[in-house]
Amino acid sequence: MRAVVQRVSRARVTVGGEAVAEIGPGLCVLLGVAEGDGERGAVRLADKVAHLRIFENDHGKFDLSLLDTRGEALVVSQFTLLADTAKGNRPSFSGAARPEDAEPLYEAFCTALEAEGVPVGRGVFGARMGVELVNDGPVTIVL
Repeated sequence: MRAVVQRVSRARVTVGGEAVAEIGPGLCVLLGVAEGDGERGAVRLADKVAHLRIFENDHGKFDLSLLDTRGEALVVSQFTLLADTAKGNRPSFSGAARPEDAEPLYEAFCTALEAEGVPVGRGVFGARMGVELVNDGPVTIVL
Protein backbone atom coordinates (compact mmCIF):
# COMPACT_ATOMS: atom_id res chain seq x y z
CA MET A 1 0.00 0.00 0.00
CA ARG A 2 1.30 3.42 -0.87
CA ALA A 3 -0.05 6.79 0.28
CA VAL A 4 0.84 10.31 -0.75
CA VAL A 5 -0.23 12.55 2.13
CA GLN A 6 -0.57 16.27 1.54
CA ARG A 7 -1.29 18.82 4.25
CA VAL A 8 -4.06 21.03 2.91
CA SER A 9 -6.02 24.11 3.86
CA ARG A 10 -8.88 22.70 1.77
CA ALA A 11 -9.54 19.97 -0.78
CA ARG A 12 -12.40 18.54 -2.79
CA VAL A 13 -13.09 15.80 -5.27
CA THR A 14 -15.55 15.98 -8.14
CA VAL A 15 -17.03 13.37 -10.43
CA GLY A 16 -18.63 14.58 -13.63
CA GLY A 17 -18.37 18.16 -12.43
CA GLU A 18 -20.31 17.42 -9.22
CA ALA A 19 -18.58 17.73 -5.83
CA VAL A 20 -18.73 14.40 -4.00
CA ALA A 21 -16.55 15.28 -1.01
CA GLU A 22 -14.95 18.40 0.40
CA ILE A 23 -12.81 19.12 3.46
CA GLY A 24 -11.30 22.08 5.23
CA PRO A 25 -7.88 22.00 6.93
CA GLY A 26 -6.38 18.53 7.16
CA LEU A 27 -4.88 15.93 4.87
CA CYS A 28 -5.52 14.84 1.31
CA VAL A 29 -4.51 11.18 1.05
CA LEU A 30 -3.96 9.59 -2.36
CA LEU A 31 -4.06 5.85 -1.70
CA GLY A 32 -2.74 3.08 -3.91
CA VAL A 33 -3.41 -0.57 -3.06
CA ALA A 34 -0.83 -3.12 -4.21
CA GLU A 35 -1.33 -6.78 -5.07
CA GLY A 36 -0.91 -8.78 -1.85
CA ASP A 37 -1.91 -5.96 0.52
CA GLY A 38 -4.26 -6.86 3.37
CA GLU A 39 -6.62 -5.33 5.86
CA ARG A 40 -4.01 -5.35 8.62
CA GLY A 41 -1.76 -3.12 6.51
CA ALA A 42 -4.65 -0.78 5.73
CA VAL A 43 -5.44 -0.36 9.43
CA ARG A 44 -1.76 0.18 10.28
CA LEU A 45 -1.40 2.81 7.55
CA ALA A 46 -4.55 4.62 8.72
CA ASP A 47 -3.11 4.74 12.24
CA LYS A 48 0.13 6.18 10.84
CA VAL A 49 -1.75 8.87 8.90
CA ALA A 50 -3.89 9.84 11.90
CA HIS A 51 -0.83 10.21 14.14
CA LEU A 52 1.64 11.63 11.60
CA ARG A 53 3.04 14.81 13.16
CA ILE A 54 3.20 17.18 10.20
CA PHE A 55 1.24 20.13 11.58
CA GLU A 56 3.10 22.98 13.26
CA ASN A 57 2.94 23.77 16.95
CA ASP A 58 3.12 27.31 18.39
CA HIS A 59 6.89 27.32 17.79
CA GLY A 60 6.66 26.37 14.11
CA LYS A 61 7.85 22.79 14.64
CA PHE A 62 6.16 19.74 13.13
CA ASP A 63 4.72 18.35 16.35
CA LEU A 64 0.95 18.01 15.87
CA SER A 65 -1.06 15.29 14.19
CA LEU A 66 -4.37 15.30 12.37
CA LEU A 67 -5.97 14.20 15.63
CA ASP A 68 -4.34 17.04 17.58
CA THR A 69 -5.57 19.66 15.11
CA ARG A 70 -9.00 18.05 14.70
CA GLY A 71 -8.49 18.14 10.95
CA GLU A 72 -10.28 16.19 8.28
CA ALA A 73 -9.04 13.75 5.65
CA LEU A 74 -10.00 13.42 2.01
CA VAL A 75 -9.07 9.93 0.79
CA VAL A 76 -8.84 9.28 -2.94
CA SER A 77 -8.07 5.88 -4.44
CA GLN A 78 -5.24 6.15 -6.97
CA PHE A 79 -3.86 2.93 -8.47
CA THR A 80 -1.34 4.92 -10.55
CA LEU A 81 0.78 5.32 -7.40
CA LEU A 82 1.86 1.72 -8.05
CA ALA A 83 3.21 2.52 -11.52
CA ASP A 84 6.43 0.76 -12.53
CA THR A 85 8.46 2.65 -15.12
CA ALA A 86 11.60 0.49 -14.98
CA LYS A 87 11.11 -0.81 -18.51
CA GLY A 88 10.56 1.89 -21.11
CA ASN A 89 8.31 4.90 -21.01
CA ARG A 90 4.92 3.28 -20.67
CA PRO A 91 4.07 2.63 -17.00
CA SER A 92 3.06 -0.85 -15.95
CA PHE A 93 0.38 -1.19 -13.30
CA SER A 94 0.76 -4.94 -12.82
CA GLY A 95 1.73 -4.39 -9.16
CA ALA A 96 -1.59 -2.70 -8.39
CA ALA A 97 -4.33 -4.79 -6.84
CA ARG A 98 -7.32 -5.70 -8.98
CA PRO A 99 -10.29 -3.39 -8.33
CA GLU A 100 -12.31 -6.13 -6.61
CA ASP A 101 -9.43 -6.62 -4.16
CA ALA A 102 -8.46 -2.96 -3.82
CA GLU A 103 -11.86 -1.44 -3.08
CA PRO A 104 -12.45 -3.33 0.20
CA LEU A 105 -8.96 -2.31 1.38
CA TYR A 106 -9.59 1.32 0.40
CA GLU A 107 -12.79 1.16 2.46
CA ALA A 108 -10.96 -0.56 5.35
CA PHE A 109 -8.40 2.27 5.36
CA CYS A 110 -11.16 4.93 5.43
CA THR A 111 -13.11 3.09 8.15
CA ALA A 112 -9.97 2.70 10.29
CA LEU A 113 -9.21 6.42 9.92
CA GLU A 114 -12.77 7.23 11.01
CA ALA A 115 -12.38 4.87 13.97
CA GLU A 116 -9.41 7.01 15.06
CA GLY A 117 -11.80 9.97 15.22
CA VAL A 118 -10.96 11.61 11.89
CA PRO A 119 -13.79 12.90 9.70
CA VAL A 120 -13.21 11.31 6.28
CA GLY A 121 -14.37 12.48 2.88
CA ARG A 122 -14.12 9.85 0.16
CA GLY A 123 -13.59 9.92 -3.54
CA VAL A 124 -15.57 7.51 -5.72
CA PHE A 125 -13.62 4.28 -6.16
CA GLY A 126 -12.89 3.57 -9.82
CA ALA A 127 -14.37 6.84 -11.10
CA ARG A 128 -12.55 9.45 -13.13
CA MET A 129 -12.21 12.21 -10.54
CA GLY A 130 -11.08 15.79 -10.38
CA VAL A 131 -9.09 16.50 -7.24
CA GLU A 132 -8.62 20.10 -6.20
CA LEU A 133 -6.49 21.05 -3.23
CA VAL A 134 -4.53 23.84 -1.67
CA ASN A 135 -1.33 22.28 -0.32
CA ASP A 136 -0.41 24.02 2.93
CA GLY A 137 3.33 24.54 3.21
CA PRO A 138 3.69 22.78 0.85
CA VAL A 139 3.95 19.61 2.86
CA THR A 140 3.84 16.26 1.05
CA ILE A 141 4.88 12.91 2.57
CA VAL A 142 5.04 9.55 0.82
CA LEU A 143 4.22 6.54 3.03
